[in-house]
Amino acid sequence: MDREPTSERPRERLYWKGPSALADAELLALQLGSGTRDKSAVDIAREMLATYGSLADVASREAAELTRQRGVGAVKAARLVAAFELGRRLRARTPGQRTILSTPAEVFTAFGPLMEDLKREVFRVALLDAQNGLLRDCVVSEGTLSASLVDPREVFKPAILESAASVILLHNHPSGDPAPSREDVRLTRQLVECARLLGLRVHDHLIIGRGRFVSLAERGII
Repeated sequence: MDREPTSERPRERLYWKGPSALADAELLALQLGSGTRDKSAVDIAREMLATYGSLADVASREAAELTRQRGVGAVKAARLVAAFELGRRLRARTPGQRTILSTPAEVFTAFGPLMEDLKREVFRVALLDAQNGLLRDCVVSEGTLSASLVDPREVFKPAILESAASVILLHNHPSGDPAPSREDVRLTRQLVECARLLGLRVHDHLIIGRGRFVSLAERGII
């Protein structure tokens, strides 16, 4: 039920004043689209921010978790998750330019926005051409909050199909601390050896934390 005057509704305010004039709750409300019988979309959005703590915390939640909030069903949760993912992808890409990944910092710029706030550990592989240009990337596995299962066959199959010259391995630490574990080092060495047998080069393995990263190539592990 809409109880606000038309001039105070987020959609109208955005139209006349621009998106920067809206509060976080109002922007969330626009993605929700509607409220419930006794609460407006803005009321629900405010409750979400209070429940999770901040807009960034809402953005890091999976759709199933968002549906636990009263007034947020599967459709609204999917709309929110899609909007946040679009924002991550836009931050990670430079329109109209080919993505070159020659340094760990360039890799983090491209993939940090996609991975640093994830609540689950995700293992990704970036496929590069001979000039370190990004051909494409794909998610190899999604694990629990603390670990992911990585099958070397699944890691290198896309590289073989794409005829990639080299690959960059990436995974995130949901804790936010990118310090490599013993298992990270063991897995990296195993994958480097598998790649060598296949005639592929592992350019680097980046562990992504919140706002920072560790390059295992810079650590001398690759």
